[in-house]
Order: sequence, then structure tokens, then C-alpha cells
Amino acid sequence: MDQTRRTFIKQSVVATAGVYLGTMGLSAKSYGRIIGANDRVQIAAVGFSDRFKNSLFPSFLNHNKELNFDLVAVSDLWKLRREEGQSFLKEKMGHDIKAYRNNDELYNMKGLDAVIIGTSDFQHALHAIEAVNAHCDAYVEKPFAETMADNRAALKAIKATDRIVQIGSQRRSGTNYKAAEQFIKAGKFGDITMVELSWNVNQPGRWRRPDLVAKCKEEDTDWKRFLMNRPYEEWDPRKYLEYRLFWPYSSGMPGQWMSHQIDTVHWFTGLKHPRSVVANGGIYKWKDGRRNWDTTTAVFDYGKEEDPENGFQVTFSSRMHNGDERPAEIYYSNGGELNLITNTISPRGGLTEQMAAAMGMKANLLPEINLTETVEKAVASANTGADVLTSNHMRNWMECIRSRKQPNAPVEAGYYHSIANIMTNAAVRTGAKATFDSKNQEVVANGSVFTY
Repeated sequence: MDQTRRTFIKQSVVATAGVYLGTMGLSAKSYGRIIGANDRVQIAAVGFSDRFKNSLFPSFLNHNKELNFDLVAVSDLWKLRREEGQSFLKEKMGHDIKAYRNNDELYNMKGLDAVIIGTSDFQHALHAIEAVNAHCDAYVEKPFAETMADNRAALKAIKATDRIVQIGSQRRSGTNYKAAEQFIKAGKFGDITMVELSWNVNQPGRWRRPDLVAKCKEEDTDWKRFLMNRPYEEWDPRKYLEYRLFWPYSSGMPGQWMSHQIDTVHWFTGLKHPRSVVANGGIYKWKDGRRNWDTTTAVFDYGKEEDPENGFQVTFSSRMHNGDERPAEIYYSNGGELNLITNTISPRGGLTEQMAAAMGMKANLLPEINLTETVEKAVASANTGADVLTSNHMRNWMECIRSRKQPNAPVEAGYYHSIANIMTNAAVRTGAKATFDSKNQEVVANGSVFTY
């Protein structure tokens, strides 16, 4: 009788909790995944990439002990990186690390709570779908998606769950960027009239890995699994390791660099995507078999779709044959500029009294303001360690795993920057103006839906 009574009470409590949780939008299965305040959160690395090893993982180490997180496993298709990852993480974490040949094996692991996804550009959205379907939270590197089909599928999958997904748009965790967002949204900046974005390097080996390519053999990896939903091509270790140079595995400059910068435009303005994009450029310097340009200029028209008479222009330029690795973002209004290189707001270029008087207008000049006392540099390289922005962003995700609040860069941030990236790539690939069909959520160029 006592056993029966205890069972009845337990079942009643669970049933009551189920009704209560249902009013909160949580299923019983979701409730079973809720992490207690004192529970250790178990994390796995999906892809032992340079980005993971040299930036994401050091950022994780900045906070894991304080927040009671542990890294327990790694999944990588390539035997060499899988074994290197297991050995490296075992040394750093001080305990055994489980190594898996693919994500099917990984997600059969018991007790896994979350993953950090640092795989190839075109795989991010698809790997995010796998993660949330396995009831795991995920930190997902950008670009989020390189095709609208992947973009839509990942948004739908993630929104159908209660998983915490942080997109790797780490500017959203920077105090200087937060200050800029608040200043603009408060109306103090005035209407944005133009935004100039640039990201320039001079590195012949950027995205090239010749020494590593020489070690990569087809029998040591899973080429078909790597390709996922991309058209089949014969084995090519360059495309496996130098994917950023080859469409359709990466869009190159738009996905790698522009995705960071265009995200601030969406964040600061509340606009979801450009109205149109045109692009020009080419492979002018590095004739190494790449498909993606080494020089790009893209011009965007932004504004409300229902108000085509008003808006502003955004330009993105990037070159890989001359530059000092200092990403630039400058916002302009009639009263001056907001400069995220110097982290200042100033009246530079604003409407002076002399210029205004000729038209019977009043001067319009912004004040001199420092956005933040601490300059948090936007770091371009994967080999920089735990820079402040990435460290802050990783911590925000980890804290949100515990609080179940939305992180600084939720899935919508990735969805919208991906629209801009895909529009840019459509303009690059077709030579036509790319637009966005909001009703069908499709990128259009030359009168056709852009896919590859």
C-alpha cells in the first residue's frame, strides 16, 4: 500500500507539472532536459577546426569553471583532426574525451546538453538542425546559411523547439556595438543616410592550407557525408579544407566577413534584409584555382519595402591583396558620423551653419561622444585566441543555457544576415541585381529564384 501510495503521489505530481509546463509551452520531454542550477552542462565540439581550437574553445575556457560547464566529446569526419581534437581536449580539460566519426554517433551519446558548431560554412544551418533535433542547445558559427532552402529549414527547425541557439555574430555582445545600437534607436543619430563597410587583408595564404591539404586522404574521411546536400563532385582535398575559396561550399567574402558587418545594420535599424543588391569584382590577384572572388564591392539598398522613396545605401568592399586586417564600419547621417573603427560619434561631415544658411536651414551637427571607454576590437583572424567579443558572446550563450532566455544573437539574426549574404552571392554569380521575395522568402536574380 505504501509503495502504491508513493507511486500515485509521484504520478500526480508529474501530471500536475505537465499541465503547468504545458501552459508555458514546454513539453514533458523538454522539462526532462531542463538543467538545474547545480548540474554540470556537458558540451561537445562539432568540428575540430582552427576557429574552434584558437578562438571558440579559449573563449569557453574563460567561463566554463565558473558556470560549471564541461567539454566531453568531439565529432569530426577527418581521422587526423578527430584524433588531434581528442588528444588536445583531453590535455586541456584534464579528463578523457569521447571522439566520434560523425554527428549520428555523437547524438547517440547520453547526457549531452549542447554543442559548439565550427564546421564548414555551408554546413552550419544543417548541423544546427541536427543539434536541436537531438535536443541540444547550440553555438553556431556564422555564416548561418548559404542557401535560402537551408536558411528556411533551419529557422523552422529551431523555432519548433525550446533550444538555446546563439549565432556567432559576436558584435552583439560588444559594449561599443550595444552603445551604438542604443544611440541610433533612441533617435539621437537621426536618419541613417549611408553605411560604409570594409574588410581588407593582404595574405596570399588566406584560406589556403597547402600543408594540411597534402595530409588529407579520402579514405581517412567521409566525403559524401561532408557534401551533405550539395551537388556531388569528385573528391578534392582543397574543397574539403579550403572550402572558403569554393562556391557552393562557401560564398567567400560575403559569408565570412560581410555577415558580421551587415548584421549590425539589421540590429541597429530593425530592418530584416536589403531591398536590392548589386555587386562587382573578380579574381584579380590570386590565380590559384579558387572560384570565389579576391576582390568584391557590393551595393545595397535598404529601407522599408512599403516605402520605396525613403531609405539608405550600404556599401561593402573587400580585397585580399592589400590591407591591414582592420574591419571598418561607418554610419552616416546628415549630422555627422558614427565610427566603429574609433568607437566615436562626431559632427564630422555634418550640416554646418554656413552650408545650411544658403538653403534657409539650420545647422545639424552631432555632438562628440565616445561610445565606450573600452575599445573591443573586432578580430578577423581565427588565430587570435579568446578576443573580448567572442569571449563575451560565448559567456552570453552559456548563461542563457542556464536561464533559458534568448541570447544576444538568436536564430533570427542568422536568418537575416544570411538573406543579405545570399542576395550578394546571387548578384556575384549572375551579374544581375538581386532582390528578395518576402512572400515566398526567396532570393531572385535575372527573374529566377537563386539556388546555386
